[in-house]
This record gives sequence, C-alpha cells and structure tokens, in this order.
Amino acid sequence: MRWYLKQRIGRIQKFIKTPHEVQSQVLRDLIAATKHTEWGKTFGYGSIKSAEDFAKQVPVSNYDDLKPYIQRMMHGEKDILWGGQVKWFSKSSGTTNDKSKFIPVTDKNLFSNHIRGNWDTMSMLYHNKPDARVFADKNLLLVGSLDAYEEYPKTTIGDISAIMAHRMPAVGRPFYAPDFKTGLMSEWEKKIERTVELTKDDESLYMIAGVPTWNIVLFRRLLEVTGKEHILEVWPNLSVYVHGGVGFAPYKEQFKQFLPKDDFVYTEAYNASEGFFATQQFLGDEDLLLLLNNGVYYEFLPMEEWDSENPIAIPLKDVEIGKNYEMLISTNAGLWRYKIGDTVTFTSKYPYKIKITGRTKQFINAFGEEVMVENTDKAVALTCEETRSIVSEYTVAPIYFTKNGKGGHQWLVEFEKEPENILDFTKRLDKNLQTINSDYEAKRYKSMALEQLRLAVLPKGTFHDWMRSRGKFGVQNKIPRLANHRNYLDDILRVMKKNV
Repeated sequence: MRWYLKQRIGRIQKFIKTPHEVQSQVLRDLIAATKHTEWGKTFGYGSIKSAEDFAKQVPVSNYDDLKPYIQRMMHGEKDILWGGQVKWFSKSSGTTNDKSKFIPVTDKNLFSNHIRGNWDTMSMLYHNKPDARVFADKNLLLVGSLDAYEEYPKTTIGDISAIMAHRMPAVGRPFYAPDFKTGLMSEWEKKIERTVELTKDDESLYMIAGVPTWNIVLFRRLLEVTGKEHILEVWPNLSVYVHGGVGFAPYKEQFKQFLPKDDFVYTEAYNASEGFFATQQFLGDEDLLLLLNNGVYYEFLPMEEWDSENPIAIPLKDVEIGKNYEMLISTNAGLWRYKIGDTVTFTSKYPYKIKITGRTKQFINAFGEEVMVENTDKAVALTCEETRSIVSEYTVAPIYFTKNGKGGHQWLVEFEKEPENILDFTKRLDKNLQTINSDYEAKRYKSMALEQLRLAVLPKGTFHDWMRSRGKFGVQNKIPRLANHRNYLDDILRVMKKNV
C-alpha cells in the first residue's frame, strides 16, 4: 500500500505543475460525457469549444434549479443530468427551502471523486508520515445510514459517508471499524452504544475520521463505560484524526484533552455530499490543496456576485489571494455551474491552496461587518486558550437596531469546560473578534454602531435537542454557526425553555 500511495503522489504533482491544463481537460471530459443527455442537448454542449463558451451557454444553478431534474432521476429516468441511470443519491441538510436535498452520486463520481479524494488524502498522509499504519491496523469512521427511496425503492438515499462505506473497495474493508452493520445503523444512540461495545477493548485502532461533534459524543461515552481518564488509555495506538465538514478550531482543545499526545496527527479534508474538493498537503498546514483532477471543474463567484440574478463567475486562473469567493462546481455527478454555498479564500497559487471561510448563508452582515465563520471560529479558539475553557458548540445572530437601542451580535454557547468568569470571556471574545475582523472593529468603535456582543450559556445538550426536534440529527447535519437572521437562534431558545 505504501508503494501504491507513493505512485499517486505523481498524479498530485502533475496538477500542481499544470493546474490550468488539467482543469481544461476535466471540463472537456465532462462536456463530452454529457452532450447526449437532456441537459447537454438543452444547453448545446455539442457546440461548446472553450471555457468561455461554457460560461456563456450554461446558467449558474442552485439546488432549486436542478431539483426537478434530480427528482426525475430519483424516479429512474435516464440520461437527464448525466449519462445513464443514477441509483444512488446523497442526502444533505443544506440551506435550501427543503428539509433535505438529494445529490446524485454516479458511479463515475463515487470512484473518481469521493473515493479518489480519500486515496489522495491517504497519499498525502503517507508522504508526510511514512511509518503510518492505516493499512496495517484498524480505522474507525462514524458514518450515516442508507434507505430505499420511498417513492421509487430501486433508488437508494443516504449520507455520502454511508454510500462510500457500503461501496468501499475490497482493499479497505479489512481495516474498517466497528463493522459495516453497526456503521450503517440509523439510530445514532444505538450506533454509539454498539460502537463503544465493539471497540472498547480493541487496541488496534490507529486512525479515526469524521465530523468532530459525533466523535466527541463517542469519546465521552467510551470514557463513561471504561472509566478511563482519556482515549489513549482505551486505544493506545490511536495516532491520526482526519476531520472535515466543519471548522476544527473550536474543537481543538477538546481533542487535546481526549488525546493527550504531542505528536498526534490532525489532518483535514474538504469533502461534502457534492464532492471531495481538497486535502491537507503538509502536516501542520492551515490551508488545503485544491484537487484539480478529480472530476470537478471549478469557477468562483466574488462576494459582490453572490446575490446577483445573473452572477458572473471567474475561472481558476483569475482568482486573487485573500479574497472571498463562493465555489461554483461542475461535476461528474451532473451538477452544472452549481452554487455549493461554501465560501473559500485562496492562500497561494502554484499550488492552489484554499481556506474554507464559511457559507454564503452562514455569515453576518446586518450592519456591514461581514463576519464569516472563519472569523468566529478563530475568535472562539483564541478566547478559549486565554481563559482555559472549552466551547463545544455555538451559534450567532444579529440583534437588530431598535428605536432607542443599538445593534449587536447575540451568541448562544455550550461549554464543555466553562471559564471562571463569563463576563471576562465575553469581553475577550468581542475583543478577539475585533482583532480578527477590521469591519467588525470599525462598527464596534466606541460602541457607536454596535454594542459589545451578548453571550448566553446554554445547558449541555441543548443544541442536540434542537437538532433532534428539527429531524436533523445525523452525521451530515451541522449546527449553523452564523445566520444573517434570528430564526435559528430564537428557535433554539424556544427549545431550551421547553426543556427547563
């Protein structure tokens, strides 16, 4: 396996050296594979000769635009957004008008994007840590579940992690924990209990992966059952955590307490229901290498285009370092010039590296402060370090101007370890956010426009109770960190009052 992964490094080095040529070839391949489909015929894929033609002829789309096509595909229709019949659809909470959205997962997309992205992540891990034992010991991944689509049972829906686990290549199956039956259970409480029972005596675990929230739930239960002080007393060979899906900064101190090992390896991947987009190139990096040859053609929307009726996107070659963009993807899953909703900023070119800054729907700009999730995650991490506290979850919303009152931000926070002084924590958090975001700092100047943020401490478990009440209790569902409205925050407060 080390030899095989070493060969894959050559593929990565190729797109690092020739990024635009590789992306041009990806676009040509996508167009050629789709020109005979309904979508391809509608938008003249047969006449597209360049990226410029593609941008002119194909509209920018969001989930609601593609939903009618996807629904037909879920009912078994062929050659709609991609060639042939698509039988698998990943279920995601997303930020749409629907409770769930369903993303096509073609065989091409599964193997040449999602699974290839995982291989690329393992390649980079072994490149940086040649003594890794991913393919010698066991690796634990908490995945979602799968179900038959009620309206057309030949179609299968579920979390992308569950689809990947179910169709995992044979070479990876012997190294998976806990087991596939447990991993695909739909009841999360039972899944956690069963996972604890199967792994509490398994000292061969080497790597864990997945969303931080669910791993923390697992860790807590594991320590309750075993009576141990930290996780390395249960799994002494655990050495690597691959995380993604949410910003890791607020969780870092919690993980250090669970995993008190100086050389423990944390590596990040940018994977979502819509695709596997980036991975950490070097250990300790805070940015991610954009994967350019995995069946995804990238374009980018500057911030001023996010709410435009006819947004103008720019190609990879025209991006600027340090500027916020919304990602626009065209993929071998049949997503075309699709607004994924995630925002990134480039930290370098050659290679193209990014940082995930948030989501277009998860920011606060009620007063011109342009606060992104990356800003609040950093501010939380800094404040926790200063006060020796640990935040487990948080969400933020604006406090709107009233006739006689000023605006501001309201924070709802759950602590794993509370600070000694909440008022001091609040002041430090506000000051750190000003240091990180100059627009917020300007609005906070002498409290002329915005008052100091207000912070309320929630009882432990409130966020999970709220997610469960919304039917969004699973691996793909995440606590919304920021919103430019008060809907989430007010709803959480209502749930909390009911439980008091």
